[in-house]
Amino acid sequence: MRMLTVLLVVAAALAVAVLGARVYGASRWTADTQDLRASLDAARVAVRPPRVDFGELAGLPDPVQRFFRAVLKQGQPLVSGVRLRHVGSFNMGETTDRWKPFTSDQQVVLQRPGFDWDGRIAMLPGLPVRVHDAYIAGDGILHASMLGVYTVVDLRGGGAIAEGELLRFFAEAAWYPTALLPSQGTRWTPIDNRSASATLTDGPLSVVLRFAFLPDGPIDTVFAEARARTLAGALVPTPWQGRFWHYEERGGMRVPLDGEVAWVLPDGAKPYWRGRLTEIAFDFAE
Repeated sequence: MRMLTVLLVVAAALAVAVLGARVYGASRWTADTQDLRASLDAARVAVRPPRVDFGELAGLPDPVQRFFRAVLKQGQPLVSGVRLRHVGSFNMGETTDRWKPFTSDQQVVLQRPGFDWDGRIAMLPGLPVRVHDAYIAGDGILHASMLGVYTVVDLRGGGAIAEGELLRFFAEAAWYPTALLPSQGTRWTPIDNRSASATLTDGPLSVVLRFAFLPDGPIDTVFAEARARTLAGALVPTPWQGRFWHYEERGGMRVPLDGEVAWVLPDGAKPYWRGRLTEIAFDFAE
């Protein structure tokens, strides 16, 4: 009987400790998120011109012109910022699949390009991993923490991590397509009737993506020859691709509601993110 009492006391103490860590971690993570988003907003500049002008499409590759005419309208305001929410699953395994459910909240600023993805991945019941994946004022950030307290990964700064996060911003422009207009800094190069290469430069960084388009115009896939992949604690350049589908109109634009992201390995694609857009709200240029 005494042993049972001791075990119950220990179990209660552990439960209180975990609850305390969760409360403290949630408060700390919220404060960190607020700081990151304040920095994101501080780097923000006005989007110009304020409205879509199809006159700037002249000379662009044919599939790119079809894309813009399919997802945008002449004269509509350009996006200056966007708030997104997703649900889906994230593959936590480096060599074997370990899919875990996630929810996320994301803030994006179009000029200067930047974003903060605040994800919550349910590793075990009551033990979430919190993740910030961000690109702010030229720096990349990948910070993962158990309960928002115990750091698992913390990568920050320029170089490969910044380049990888700028690639993510560029690829996700399917959700804020005015960012891909030439006036917003995107340079397009023709490939064939269904695809084109695009380059985005921010400060000393330049990234290149290959966009493939659906027959009716919207983006089907994006592909990068190399993006930094975290493997055994190191950043390894790896081919990378994203795929979008289920387009609907939001904010006067056609955007995808579903997507998948994968590393392209020698033995085939290894998806690691599958998500569905549950909410999107735009800020527009004035």
